Amino acid sequence: MPDARQSRSIAAVIGLGGASAVLLGAAGAHLLALDAGAAELWRLALGFQFWHVLAFALAALAAPNGPGRLTALWAFAIGIVCFCGSLYGLALAAQPWLGVLTPFGGVALVVGWLALAASLAGRRLPYRTP
Repeated sequence: MPDARQSRSIAAVIGLGGASAVLLGAAGAHLLALDAGAAELWRLALGFQFWHVLAFALAALAAPNGPGRLTALWAFAIGIVCFCGSLYGLALAAQPWLGVLTPFGGVALVVGWLALAASLAGRRLPYRTP
């Protein structure tokens, strides 16, 4: 079971991740003058950020004692920063070197999903199949 400090840190990541996604979405829609290609990168990053902040929350809440929980949390956090962050950076600055981070972030997100699945595999989930 996570201690109080760890729980606060996890809650902060969830809150900051979700809030920053909303703010970045608003900035992309209202403040930034992005060309079509950059706007598509921005939307892609935003979608991945929203979904993976939710996945991070699921890992934190649904798998508190699972063996892959910490791996999932770290992988989702690293994946969001590397994958989404590199796409945001590419949309804003068009610096090709940022694209080097994108596949590492993508791999981290895949690792996060696999670790979450491993963490949930041994749990009895709160639903019934018909």
